[in-house]
Amino acid sequence: MKQLLQTLTVGGLSLATVTSAWAASGREDSSGIVVWAFLGICALIVVAQLAPAVLMLLGMIKGVSKSHDQREAEARANTK
Repeated sequence: MKQLLQTLTVGGLSLATVTSAWAASGREDSSGIVVWAFLGICALIVVAQLAPAVLMLLGMIKGVSKSHDQREAEARANTK
């Protein structure tokens, strides 16, 4: 218990000293609303492409998980 308290104290003190470093990033962000709108549209495109990809992945998993007998029976039914 004493070791845990000592570890937490040292960790807390070290984190308390670096908070000023987090505030000074040294990077100015002068991007306007147009840049953020462009990035938002790009994100929408990526998300819109994820939906069909997930559906196709689920279909492939379902197809692989079918038993061999079921696939043979379906193949026979399709040839008749």
